[in-house]
Amino acid sequence: MVETDGVLAWRDELEVLKQRLGPLFVRPEPRRQTGLYLEALLSGAQRKNGWQLAEQIGDARPWRTQRVLSHVQWDQDAARDLCRDDVIEHIGSADGVLVADELGFLKKGTHSAGVARQDSGTAGRIENSDVRCQPLYA
Repeated sequence: MVETDGVLAWRDELEVLKQRLGPLFVRPEPRRQTGLYLEALLSGAQRKNGWQLAEQIGDARPWRTQRVLSHVQWDQDAARDLCRDDVIEHIGSADGVLVADELGFLKKGTHSAGVARQDSGTAGRIENSDVRCQPLYA
């Protein structure tokens, strides 16, 4: 069982993150939708595709979140700097180095985003997989 203090601390940290991300967006609507999207990603929803996340947020369809992810103007350089500052603040140091390592997840189908026949280090051959970068901290 999760203790109440842990859940409340988690919610507080999420609110801090949303406040830090807020200035990246010019308008309040995408700022609010981004916060809801983050909450849905961190929720207990079993599947986290666009439709299930929209349902978790309370939207009838995923269009609102998809629009934020694909069309809304935001400051990418500021987002990068914010992410770097957050990593340094929580797990690193100012002179640290981040190394990204490719990580592949074998998949049977081709319908999930990012899945294709590609070289997979996990399988040691070309296979249907979802290849992502995994941060390794030095």
